[in-house]
Amino acid sequence: MTVFILGAGVMQIPAIETARGLGWFVAVADANAQAPGASLADSFHHVDLKDLEGLKAAATSIRSMHGLDAVFTAGTDFSAAVAWLADRLDLPGISHEVALAASDKLRMRSAFAAAGVPSPCFVSIAAGQPALQMASLAGLSLPLVVKPADSMGARGCRLARTPADLADACAKALPYSRSGHAIVEEYMDGPEFSIDAIVVDGRLRIRGIADRHVTFSPYFVELGHTMPSAFGREVVDEVLRVFEAGVHALGITRGAAKGDMKWCPERGGAMIGEIAARLSGGYMSGWTYPYASGIEVTREALEAAAGLEPTAAPADRGWVGAERAYISIPGRVGIVLGLRTALAMPYVKDLFTRVSKGDACVFPSNNVEKCGNVIVQAPDRATAASAAEAAIRAIVVRLEPARPETDSFLRGEGLGAIRNEDGSVWPPSAFSPPAALLAAVEAMPDALPPASGRDGRFVLALPKSAHADSFGDRDWAYRGFLESAELALRLGGADLLDDLDDDSAVDDMARESGQSEGVSFVLGSRFWKALIRGGAQAALYAIDTEVRSRRGR
Repeated sequence: MTVFILGAGVMQIPAIETARGLGWFVAVADANAQAPGASLADSFHHVDLKDLEGLKAAATSIRSMHGLDAVFTAGTDFSAAVAWLADRLDLPGISHEVALAASDKLRMRSAFAAAGVPSPCFVSIAAGQPALQMASLAGLSLPLVVKPADSMGARGCRLARTPADLADACAKALPYSRSGHAIVEEYMDGPEFSIDAIVVDGRLRIRGIADRHVTFSPYFVELGHTMPSAFGREVVDEVLRVFEAGVHALGITRGAAKGDMKWCPERGGAMIGEIAARLSGGYMSGWTYPYASGIEVTREALEAAAGLEPTAAPADRGWVGAERAYISIPGRVGIVLGLRTALAMPYVKDLFTRVSKGDACVFPSNNVEKCGNVIVQAPDRATAASAAEAAIRAIVVRLEPARPETDSFLRGEGLGAIRNEDGSVWPPSAFSPPAALLAAVEAMPDALPPASGRDGRFVLALPKSAHADSFGDRDWAYRGFLESAELALRLGGADLLDDLDDDSAVDDMARESGQSEGVSFVLGSRFWKALIRGGAQAALYAIDTEVRSRRGR
């Protein structure tokens, strides 16, 4: 058997390795000649996946030398290119028209509406069109969700609550759309699920349903998922029923189907976010589902794509797979600390990092702006969640000091530029301390010269009246307030002034950090304000920036 896999990135590696494990000849195509899966395949073709004629030429060449039994992708938005090739090369799969309906959200929503499958009402918007007026004419009212018509990874997706939000969201979504259209649709309020399925002759084999952990409104950033779902059988069955109806409405009869679903009890139950004619990305189909279930869904999908009856699957072993992401505030990466520590933790199976020294980071507004991911396999949900969060707590993206974009974020510039209905803002702060703690920080001096007789780096301790020890919030790295302060102090080689009682050994991250000696200072509110704004990462940045400043004098 020979398979042509579109994409050679991380998300396609399970397919490449699975097909080779089956003894198939594996050819891959990618616009990036350095894609990590390129060297794992039997042959690599340097073709942009948007170049259909180039892909056809590559496929024809593969067929002439090795035969060709299947075209495949997973975790990309190029399932329509797969179907286009299968159409022209008379290979198994779905039609190009069906694949387009499963790729373009405007076609998708129309298909669902025609079949009476629950999904939000919508209107299409192109550049220069009055979004609010067109939404009103379609019977839509704020709040509304804006998305590019044909993109993935939540790029350009945003909740709009005001007319100004709507205009801004449309302007920012349109550049992500290859077709030049955005979709404006009703907001579905409720928990989210991801589903994978294999489809053979119109029959579905459900291959995992995960709870998605989405945050940072008005954007839709998934900081992780956990599978199987923690929801009860009644909710799960209804979500799966509507998903299956959506697959049939699109006409997906062979291959894979991936669904993003919502549970909206105020609107009658399950609704479809979108359905794609491929396996999911986001580490679900290739990692967390096989870890949780023991079922190799990628193998089944490859066999279905080749026109075969997928191999019978074993019984689900009933474990739990969890994925969590780590992120950064704006800045430039100096070093990523704690990766080895995180990977060595119990139940951690994989760790993926997308940033390294010199890379620019932003606070994420979509799923491609995260810094990395941890994958966990455990026998129960509580253990899986705890292990994944512990691994994320071990990782710190240490930023280069004295960067204008980081300073701007810490000054709160842009804070509150987007306000949510519940009073939260974007970009958010790591912590929302009680009034007593905020007052204590405001009363501190920004910084002081070193105290007489002291040589080293110090931070003014919070007064007991601030009650910081009873402040229970956790930030996006799953760390508490004082836990974050202690981590930043250890990594920055600093101690609390007049409240120093810590003779613990320096951990792996401190040894990795390469902290320098010979610079003396005392930080006050500058440290604590940075901690409130951006967690341990920001507090460490404040120490590092002070070191650089003192050395430059």
